[in-house]
Amino acid sequence: MKYISRAPLRIGLAGGGTDVAPYCDIYSGAVLNATIDLFATVVLIPRDDNKVIFYDLNAEVKFEFEAKEKLEDNPEINLQIGVYNRIVKDYSNKALPCEIIFAIDAPTGSGLGTSSTLVIALIGAFVEWLKLPLGEYDIAHLGVSIEREDLQFVGGKQDQYAATFGGFNFMEFHKKNRIIVNPLRIKPSVIKELEFHLLLFYTQINRESARIIEVQKANVERQEKDAIEATHQLKDLAYKMKEAILKDELFKIGEVLKSAWGNKKLLATGISNRMIEDIYETAIKAGASGGKISGAGGGGFMIFYCPGNSRFNVIKALKAKGITQQKYTFHPTGLDTWTSQQ
Repeated sequence: MKYISRAPLRIGLAGGGTDVAPYCDIYSGAVLNATIDLFATVVLIPRDDNKVIFYDLNAEVKFEFEAKEKLEDNPEINLQIGVYNRIVKDYSNKALPCEIIFAIDAPTGSGLGTSSTLVIALIGAFVEWLKLPLGEYDIAHLGVSIEREDLQFVGGKQDQYAATFGGFNFMEFHKKNRIIVNPLRIKPSVIKELEFHLLLFYTQINRESARIIEVQKANVERQEKDAIEATHQLKDLAYKMKEAILKDELFKIGEVLKSAWGNKKLLATGISNRMIEDIYETAIKAGASGGKISGAGGGGFMIFYCPGNSRFNVIKALKAKGITQQKYTFHPTGLDTWTSQQ
């Protein structure tokens, strides 16, 4: 018997950064994101030999432990160990011998929420195996708690909820961890239009988001006026993005993205660099009406809104610089788990 779990990665459309404490605890945050057909996948196989084995299919690396109630730290798989330790602590109180095989359809540090999506997929596999009575909010909250409290990783909260709920969601982040996920009802024709005009490109730069987010947090804690005002603007732009999509006024998206990119760069140093700016300017000159980084910044994936037929010129111009398009479709559902007897 094996237990399989799959959670989708997401594109951050607007409001990213407003879900990071302490900003959201003081002012509340708002984020609009959408999941796509790239996934974190986990296969969990129970064992009877008192071992816990993690196998990373992307890196083709295996890690083996003696099954205990708490596994020792290993920086190469701290997320996986963190999930295992928390599940044992909260729901088992005894070691859980198993083999956990995992893979992600995008590079880590790519700005699509890979790490948090993997955490949700890992939790999902344990939920399926142990038949844990956890709903969507419970699973997403547990993912945030493991990363932000147990592992003390800095970051926001949108990724865990996007991976769990799936689809297009407008999320509100309030103090005391009160989070509201509002699924958006979008016409299929609008979604197809978005897929045609909103292009995703990989910058070929992997980055460590923690450093950027640490600076962002510090700026809020120090009440840096420009950074806080920029974050306010990002929150307002999340509402504008939601309105543009729901009212089928997609021609406004480019301007929203353009404004979001300008404000995002005021949150912290390192969000942009010379190569990213070159990519951005190349896309704009080729016909894109706006764009931004998806995620904390510093690298990873960028999105551009390309009105009319400008997508073809943008793809060609960026390809000439070695920047390739990542084809995708929006994925309507979130975490999915099932049991296989094969």
